[in-house]
Amino acid sequence: MPEIKRGKLTVVAGPTAVGKGTVIAHILENHPEIHLSVSATTRSPRPGEIDGVNYFFLSHEQFDDLIARGEMLEYAVVHGQNKYGTPKQPVIEALERGELVLLEIDIQGARQVKKAMPEANLVFIAPPSWDELVRRLTTRGTEDEVEQARRLETAREELASQSEFDHVVINEKVADCAAQVLDLMQN
Repeated sequence: MPEIKRGKLTVVAGPTAVGKGTVIAHILENHPEIHLSVSATTRSPRPGEIDGVNYFFLSHEQFDDLIARGEMLEYAVVHGQNKYGTPKQPVIEALERGELVLLEIDIQGARQVKKAMPEANLVFIAPPSWDELVRRLTTRGTEDEVEQARRLETAREELASQSEFDHVVINEKVADCAAQVLDLMQN
């Protein structure tokens, strides 16, 4: 009987505004065969975000129900207010089909995935500098000043955790960062 080829799980994490979403969008644009896991969240959609595409936007009660039924691969409260998590079944099914699976999650979630699936490849996306991270966050215009301050406080803690990851890739130029992440996914 031929051996069934199992896919590979890569987890991408990093601080707020480092450009994780932009890097992943670049990878998917050039490699649509890669399975991007859609996370669930209790936060409200940002302009242009689509339920089931960018995130599954859930109420706190719906999210808690998934946790209670053991249907989350990982989950966490991020920035002290909203829950984010990865529904387990779509990831397992994609891996069983032999696909490359990509998760974009926070640091807490990456730790949980590594514990649940030690074979997962953890990639930390880092900014070229702290000042550049602050510039990216303040110029994107999606958070008010209070939220920016909260996210920068969290970012300091997240940057301190990069040694827990299998790889660190600096996002200076999106195309270069995406190429490095793709190489790590395929090898």
